[in-house]
Amino acid sequence: MKAQRTRSIAFYLPQFHQIPENDQWWGPGFTEWTNTRKARARFAGHQQPSSPGELGYYDLRSPETRAAQAELAGAHGIDAFCYYHYWFNGHRLLHEPFDAVLASGEPDFPFVLCWANENWTRAWNGSDRDVLMEQHYSDADDVDHLRHLAAAFADPRYVRVDGKPLFLVYRAARLPDARRTTDLWRAEASRLGIGELFLARVESFSTERGDPRPGGFDAAIEFQPQWRQIRSSVVRSAARRVTQQFGSTRFDRPYNTFDYSTLVERALRAPVPDYPRSPCVTPRWDNSPRRESGAVILTGSTPEAYGEWVTRTLAAHEPDLLFVNAWNEWGEGAHLEPCKRWGRAYLEAHRNAVATHLATTP
Repeated sequence: MKAQRTRSIAFYLPQFHQIPENDQWWGPGFTEWTNTRKARARFAGHQQPSSPGELGYYDLRSPETRAAQAELAGAHGIDAFCYYHYWFNGHRLLHEPFDAVLASGEPDFPFVLCWANENWTRAWNGSDRDVLMEQHYSDADDVDHLRHLAAAFADPRYVRVDGKPLFLVYRAARLPDARRTTDLWRAEASRLGIGELFLARVESFSTERGDPRPGGFDAAIEFQPQWRQIRSSVVRSAARRVTQQFGSTRFDRPYNTFDYSTLVERALRAPVPDYPRSPCVTPRWDNSPRRESGAVILTGSTPEAYGEWVTRTLAAHEPDLLFVNAWNEWGEGAHLEPCKRWGRAYLEAHRNAVATHLATTP
């Protein structure tokens, strides 16, 4: 009998519809497509702007668009979407598409939530100190937050691990007392009859690494690209010097390029941690649409190279969950969704890698 297939979960950005806050902060009609459309090539061979393929410049308030995304994903080995969830002391942002998914029951496609608990700033144009929406933490808010999540956790489409609803935190190190927050969540989930939770910390930044269990989390989720895996020690040392002198690692260079194959090889050779962690892969990365300076661009990505990364990751780790960054991060150039240049090729590479693993697993 073959082992149960690894579930592939793709991070999903909901910022493809207009909201009043973005209208105020970035100008009327702003969505992630605003950045994507204005992107320009920075060097010879740079594939920008990158234009969407068959789904077009969609609005996620459209149920037809959400259904088409789920159909594409399901047909190509993606088992669930991981929606970014923006909660600021009860104030939510970009929630309309997911609310519609939850209320309508459509599409009938699994999902999980990741709390993107960062302050919203003007980092896209270089002003990290200009805070647009700030996080404030408290015991009362932790309880209110879990009560809000209860409806999603109860949905039969919600992803579970060992029968427990899976919930991700993107910046767990930002929590004043992670163990207290997770204890409060677990207690409230028990009180509401949800049962046990499976809580995971995303290894999104250097401060988010290490054993997550002392903070009350069950596991970690790797997040790619991991820049430390491709930056040389010389570059890291230079970054530390800049940080010490200027309090920032931003460089004046308009962009920095790194080789995709180098990332893949170093990710595959990285030591396996001694705590539970799900691996992650990314089809590509290019955040130049969001950044006039300091952009980071992976060069040399192809569907074949991505498929090989998926194949080798599955073979090496036999994971229960494999995360993909991302389904539709168009402003960061990290998307499985079809584009005009490659069509469905990255999706097909993922599907083929999953199928190969399943066929060769005893």
